[in-house]
Amino acid sequence: MTATIAPAATAAAAERDRSGPLTFLGDTMLVFGRQMRLSLRNPAWVIIGLVQPILYLAFFGPLLSTIAKSGALGVPGSDPYRFFVPGLLIQLGLFGAAFVGFTIIADWRAGVIERFRVTPISRTALLAGRVLRDVLTLTVQAIVLVLAGLLFGLRAPLAGVLIGLCFVAVVAVSLSALSYTVGLLLKSEDALAPLINMIVVPLMLLSGIMLPMTLGPTWLQDAAKVTPFGYIINAMRQVFAGHYLTTVVAQGVGVSVGLAVVCVWLAARAFVKENA
Repeated sequence: MTATIAPAATAAAAERDRSGPLTFLGDTMLVFGRQMRLSLRNPAWVIIGLVQPILYLAFFGPLLSTIAKSGALGVPGSDPYRFFVPGLLIQLGLFGAAFVGFTIIADWRAGVIERFRVTPISRTALLAGRVLRDVLTLTVQAIVLVLAGLLFGLRAPLAGVLIGLCFVAVVAVSLSALSYTVGLLLKSEDALAPLINMIVVPLMLLSGIMLPMTLGPTWLQDAAKVTPFGYIINAMRQVFAGHYLTTVVAQGVGVSVGLAVVCVWLAARAFVKENA
C-alpha cells in the first residue's frame, strides 16, 4: 500500500531539507534578483510611490513651516522639516510597502506561484527575496526624500538620518511581509485594495504624520497610543533632533522590531502553507 503524504507535510519536510543557511541565502538572492529585474523593467511603481511624499513636502511643507513659526502647532519653529520629514518617511513606508501584495496576486494569477511549487526552492525564501527587494526600493526612495528635504531646509545629524533610514527599512519588512500574506490569502485585487485603504489611512492619521496628536482630544490621543507607527515616528523625530539614548527612541526600536518579528513569522507560516 502506498502511503499518502499531505501536501503541507511534504512542504514542511522539504523546507527542513533545504533549511541550511547557504541554501536559504542562495534561494533568497535568486528570488531577489528576479524581483529586481521586474522592478527595473517597469520602474513606474517606484516613481509613483516617491512622488506622493515629495508633493506633500513641496506643497504642505511651506504651509507647515509658516504655521510652526507662530508656535501654534507645537512644532519646532526653528526647523519644522525635522518634524515633518520623519513622518513622510513612515508614510512612504506605509503606502509603498502596504500595496506590494498586488504583485503576488498578479504572480499567482499568471501561474508563477504554481510553477515555484514544483521546484525545490525554499518557500520562506520566496517571501524573503521579495521583502529584500521592497526594503532596498523603499530605502532608496527614503534617501531621495531626505535629499529633497535638505533642499527645503531640513537640518539633521548624519547619525540621526542613518538611524531613521534603519527605521524605514524595518517598517518595510513588517508591512511588505504582511501585505504579501494578505494578498496570497485573498487572491483578489478587488478585496485587497479597500482593505488596505481601510487600514492604512486611519493608521496614517493616528500616527501623527502631519500634525502632533497632542492637538487632538483625549479619546483620539488614546486611540493613537494603540497604533505602533506613532511610537516609531516619535523615535525618528528624536534621532533627527540628535537625541539617541532616550525612552522614546527605545520604545520606537522595541515596537518596530517587535512588529517586524510578528509580521515575518505570520508571513513565513502563510507562505509555507500556501505553497505546499
